[in-house]
Amino acid sequence: MTSVICAIALGSNLGDSPRILASAIAHLDSTPGISVQQTSRWYQTAAIGPPQPDYLNGCALVQVQLTPDQLLARLLEIEQQFGRIRRERWGPRTLDLDLLFYDDAIVATPNLEIPHPRMRERAFVLLPLAEIAPDWVDPVSGEAIGQLLQRIDISGVQTLYN
Repeated sequence: MTSVICAIALGSNLGDSPRILASAIAHLDSTPGISVQQTSRWYQTAAIGPPQPDYLNGCALVQVQLTPDQLLARLLEIEQQFGRIRRERWGPRTLDLDLLFYDDAIVATPNLEIPHPRMRERAFVLLPLAEIAPDWVDPVSGEAIGQLLQRIDISGVQTLYN
């Protein structure tokens, strides 16, 4: 299989989030068929959903030799290895890994939607993604990430560190 570049969003708001996110990046990079190419800085944002701690969020560009379904399965496995338990929608989590883009593919299955359906309205996704891939064109809207970022309120997102 040929390799493609994908964009992944990472988030954590339970446990030692800086350590968890750094470990998740290392874990992704050591997974067969996945090679981390670039990562954003970490950003702190208020949580969406029920009351819970703020999130640390970031994005990574990865080169993969996996199908979209295989990549999703690996991401879910890694979340579980870091103690992710799915109790409620938008609830707190030790690790959240979202597949944002798989090259320029558009996928709509019961288990997977690419590009990620809510990323265009989320500053905590677009801000770190624009840092590492401002010219990546969303195949649904036809707009670059940098353009999408200009339309949303980023006032609630605080840059933390690498």
